[in-house]
Amino acid sequence: MKAGREKVAIVGTTAWGTTLGIMVARRGVEVALWARSEEESRKLNKEGENAARLPGFAFPPGLRATGSLEEAAGGAGLLILAVPSPSMRANARVVKGHVGEGMVVLSVAKGIELDSTKRMSEVIAEELGPALGSRLAILSGPNLSQEIARGLPAATVVAAADDAVAQQMQAILMSPLFRVYTSTDVIGVELGGALKNIIALACGMSDGLGYGDNAKAALMGRGLVEITRLGVALGAQPLTFAGLAGLGDLVATCSSPLSRNRFVGQELARGRALPEITSTMMGTAEGINTTVAARQLAGRLGGGVELPITAQVHRVLFEGLDVRQAVSELMGRGPKAELADLGPSGGDGPDAGRN
Repeated sequence: MKAGREKVAIVGTTAWGTTLGIMVARRGVEVALWARSEEESRKLNKEGENAARLPGFAFPPGLRATGSLEEAAGGAGLLILAVPSPSMRANARVVKGHVGEGMVVLSVAKGIELDSTKRMSEVIAEELGPALGSRLAILSGPNLSQEIARGLPAATVVAAADDAVAQQMQAILMSPLFRVYTSTDVIGVELGGALKNIIALACGMSDGLGYGDNAKAALMGRGLVEITRLGVALGAQPLTFAGLAGLGDLVATCSSPLSRNRFVGQELARGRALPEITSTMMGTAEGINTTVAARQLAGRLGGGVELPITAQVHRVLFEGLDVRQAVSELMGRGPKAELADLGPSGGDGPDAGRN
């Protein structure tokens, strides 16, 4: 797809969807941003920006909102689903009749569907059916929308089962300030992007208590072990979690004041109730639902995947556990080898079986 030659349709007037639209339109590609109503699309076009979710960033020439999905998707070679994971299935159903022959579908959501515990690529493939074939890709990485909209340097990963599709997305999205790498490890890239939000909640709690950088670094390090442990058990490649979709996204989301998940954890530690926090937020803290889904996934694996940080975050979120008590219980766990359950290098030591 060459700049100025084809069209990109974006489903979702989220901050990330709008940012991607701005970024692609800056390269001379026509971009249609589908809004849920004609009223919203008129407001976006009149103001020339997404004042509600990404204020201060003007739409470039070539980016236009529309309330018509038919108009948005018509003639597009790429359809980007930039919606929160809880609404992914409903949106996939809506767009099904508008996915044209040869069109690639790109998911940029970072979450896991509750109850079904399906990744977003699985949800989309299930709803769009076999006709979609291999024309499905996933984008994930340390990509805070406001920084990218400002034109600050960033990098990401596009994963697809078909490497040619991943390379096609790389060509569309890559720019001098947005470096795109490819992968065929769809499972790993998706799980890295989803599971790091749980650890960001924990790091926010640590920050809210003023526990310092050592504690946060420990949470991030042990959190990466949890993410890798669960990801590998589900079929991901372990090295994926050492890359942008794993470690890279983990660092950004756990450290940045722009992170919604870190914010939720911080506010919980300061004594605010979860419903109060989420009711005043713009956007979705994906880690809340993902905490539930991760425990469901681990349970369906037979209980052999240990997720101690996730378990404590779940108790804080949904069972009323005090944050300080959660930290105390994590610190009081029995000794074990650092890389236990991650393969031969972590499983051979004399204390590898201890919890």
